[in-house]
Amino acid sequence: MPQPTTNLVLGTAMWGWTTPKARAFELLDLFYAEGFREIDGATNYPINKQPADFRKAEQILLEWIDAHRVSDLKVMMKVGSLNNMRTPDHNLSKSFLLMMLDEYQHAFQDNFDTFMLHWDNRADKSEIEETYEALQIAQERGCRIGLSGIKFPDEHAAVNEAFGLDPRIQMKHNLLQSDYERYAPFHGKRRFITYGINAGGIKLDPAAYHEDSSLRARGGDVSAPHPIVEPLQKAIAAANEQTGRPAVSSMNHCGMAFAYHHPEVAGILLGTSRPSQLQDSINFFRAMQRYDYSDFYEQLKGVNG
Repeated sequence: MPQPTTNLVLGTAMWGWTTPKARAFELLDLFYAEGFREIDGATNYPINKQPADFRKAEQILLEWIDAHRVSDLKVMMKVGSLNNMRTPDHNLSKSFLLMMLDEYQHAFQDNFDTFMLHWDNRADKSEIEETYEALQIAQERGCRIGLSGIKFPDEHAAVNEAFGLDPRIQMKHNLLQSDYERYAPFHGKRRFITYGINAGGIKLDPAAYHEDSSLRARGGDVSAPHPIVEPLQKAIAAANEQTGRPAVSSMNHCGMAFAYHHPEVAGILLGTSRPSQLQDSINFFRAMQRYDYSDFYEQLKGVNG
């Protein structure tokens, strides 16, 4: 049956890059009006290798909050990365994290919800322990805490045995790649937030790639169908043989269903760049809440496997 505890999260990774401020405002207007509140951000968004745009996405979000005087968002911010040049440069020391915690709690006020690590490639347990001291303080201040882009989840889990923290975890999870198994020590609870559900922006129809498509922006090949498209089309056709529920019609629908029915997924992070895309995602999300698409999920697991 549908799983009502999975929620939608609006992503900001492309804001200030392929998504200009005016359109980001439109996305926020729509998302908020539809009753959703979770927003994902990171200090280094957009990661477009333009130093002048460092932290631009969060500034767009703060401008929208100020313009609308809202106080009921649930903003999660990923911290640690020191630039938006797609480098591994980071600072996850206790002092730096507490400085960023102070800054974000002050900037977002009641809208601040989750304080999350970003891109941790360390294996040194003593360094990770210092980081967890900062996370513990964040949790004591009323924040939820989280992990994203963790290279050595086993080391984090070992350190966390002494702290007993309850992190949310962002993981890449789509029909081409899933990091779920890497986070085995954290299995057993609905704590995962999936990103990259569209596998980098793949479309079922090459003609559907618009000028600011994320795959095109990242230099991907948009000239021909991806090899996964043919088996997906067969799975979609089989799913749509069942009447009485909205049809599956896009790669986005496939990615959402693949995440939604996973037993430990708590959130689906949407990287939509246009209001029409966001509305379609919301509509399909509500369809999954109302109707049973578990048969389609089983077919998708076969495509993925």
